[in-house]
Amino acid sequence: MRMQLPPEPACFVDRDEQRERVLRAVREWTGRSRPLLVTLSGPQGMGKTELARLIARVLRDEFPDGVLSVDLDDFRMGGGADPGDVLAQLLESLDVEPAFVSAQFKARCNQYWSRTAAARLILIVDNARYASEIVPLLPASGESLMIVTSHSPLRDLEDGAALGITLPPLEEWAATELLELVVRDPRLAADPESVRTLVRLCEGMPAALHVAGGWVREHRLRPLSRLVTQLRNEWEGKGIPGVERFWDTVYEGLSSTASLLYRLLPHHPSTTFTLDSATALLGLGPEECEGALEELDRAGLLDLSEMLASADGRMRLPGPLRAHAVRRSRRDAEEGEAEEQLRRLLRWLVRQFQRADRFAAGPRLIVGDEFAALAEAPDVPLEDPRETADPTEKAARSDRASAWLYEERHVLFAALRLAHERGMDTEVVALSEVVWTYALDHPHQSDVIGAMRLAVASAIRDGARPAWLVRTRCQLARHLWEAGLVNEAEDQLNNAEAVLGGLGDSERDRKLAASLVESRGMLDGARGEWASAAAEFARSRQMHLAIPNPYGAMLQTYRLGEARAKLGELGEAYELLAEAHGLAVAQERERMTRRTGFALAGVLCRLGRTAQARPLYEESLRAARRRRSGFDQARVHDAMAELAQGEGLSAEAAEHRAAARDIRRYNGLGE
Repeated sequence: MRMQLPPEPACFVDRDEQRERVLRAVREWTGRSRPLLVTLSGPQGMGKTELARLIARVLRDEFPDGVLSVDLDDFRMGGGADPGDVLAQLLESLDVEPAFVSAQFKARCNQYWSRTAAARLILIVDNARYASEIVPLLPASGESLMIVTSHSPLRDLEDGAALGITLPPLEEWAATELLELVVRDPRLAADPESVRTLVRLCEGMPAALHVAGGWVREHRLRPLSRLVTQLRNEWEGKGIPGVERFWDTVYEGLSSTASLLYRLLPHHPSTTFTLDSATALLGLGPEECEGALEELDRAGLLDLSEMLASADGRMRLPGPLRAHAVRRSRRDAEEGEAEEQLRRLLRWLVRQFQRADRFAAGPRLIVGDEFAALAEAPDVPLEDPRETADPTEKAARSDRASAWLYEERHVLFAALRLAHERGMDTEVVALSEVVWTYALDHPHQSDVIGAMRLAVASAIRDGARPAWLVRTRCQLARHLWEAGLVNEAEDQLNNAEAVLGGLGDSERDRKLAASLVESRGMLDGARGEWASAAAEFARSRQMHLAIPNPYGAMLQTYRLGEARAKLGELGEAYELLAEAHGLAVAQERERMTRRTGFALAGVLCRLGRTAQARPLYEESLRAARRRRSGFDQARVHDAMAELAQGEGLSAEAAEHRAAARDIRRYNGLGE
């Protein structure tokens, strides 16, 4: 059972009426053609999320497929949340591998509906702003429950589609009980009048009560009556209503380091951040950053419990606190403070992304500058696969780098955009090469194409490095033709070719020129013009041999073999692919060993040499299982089914077809 719920909070009171309304609605729900949708609305700090989680804990035994949770604020870029990105995360939570998540939004919706059609699950969606963000996320099963939290009622939902509940402030008795649970201090019992005054100042907001309770805990020697008077004077003097008055007062009691970090955090490229990225942003070293984060947690301006309970160690400032931090930054920051530290963070991020790229994909042609380590900002703890001789550990290190790159994808794209806005062209080009690696395994065409366009624009703006222009235009071209924009892709390659004369005779520049020829061949292949593609691949191979560049020559031998196979020239295709496969094995290129072996097996089958093809397919299947790549497993099972059928082994063929079908169903792709 999936259970995406953090530990139960230590302090939660009341909300019995609202909870009972939801439980009654679940018991009485008869709209089995669609899930029950419950919305919990109210100002920030009313405890909507905790109530949603409490309801999920109470009902989890009635929904055996578990509890999923997603926060739309984690997906906001400029205000709106991309439902396609949210669906991608939900599909992964439903055990769909990233490689199986469809690139197109409509197809992704179909995947999600197929995956949830028979499910009995609870989905919690936090921080919705518009009904349009919710509708695409509705599970397809009427046996499911969806709980949505929002700052205001989502009035444009279809009539009758949801049970809408607005959370009121806590009544005085409940607020007092919550404060007592938070503080647990004998001063409360000794001075009930001051407690009553403090509770009323908090206006029934659980978040405000937590902040006030933290303030009381931090000042254990002061009489409660004096403390309450000081708090009232502080808050009323500011003239800011509600919980903002608490946040201002607490902020002003922070140390200089904690207040600096608080002002900087809303400038982070993503709404979520990690201890590592916060350390780089602050620029004072790990210990100073850890202390500042802990101080913010104690002050009630940050909640570390979600970070401590999560697998990826992520933190975030909730929306209103983020806005409050922005206001304090505008009011209190020194000239250029945020901009200087953001530029520092962007350079640190470039280095981390370059390291993850190199560890995940291995050494390859790079035209961007390599970024050095920054003082007082340690690297993310990723390990270089080349520094171990153990094949198992080597693969594990590569997998960890790939996983980190995927987890940080939103930061990657946001950092590239921010760098471009600031004219940091060196950083943009370096990040675009990381986007290239990421997109090969996780294509999101609109995001990738947009990022690659910015990289081309940065290369043009710089104007002094022809290698940047060739590289970025080739990168953009591939994603354009994969998106069906073939003519625009050709324009990019023509523009890249126009600056070839500016390249030198270095090994890197000669590799880059050969790569452009390869791109021409791949574009021809995308058009189905395989004779022209073969000619370009042959020319590129000769260029790599002349450098010499063994990896490039092997890659072009493989591409030429595939082109010959497309043309039906199976004998020559076999010779080329066998050569490429042998070279990939000799060069210890794991990814190319798999690709060449699978392609070679396909040609052997077409030549009727199935006995030779079988071990290649079996090794491809073993490799796919080691990598847990469902996409490759299904593809190899399909191929082995055809092989077995051709040998008259109908039972074996049926087993492979069933395996491929089960893998696709498991990943939500249908038949």
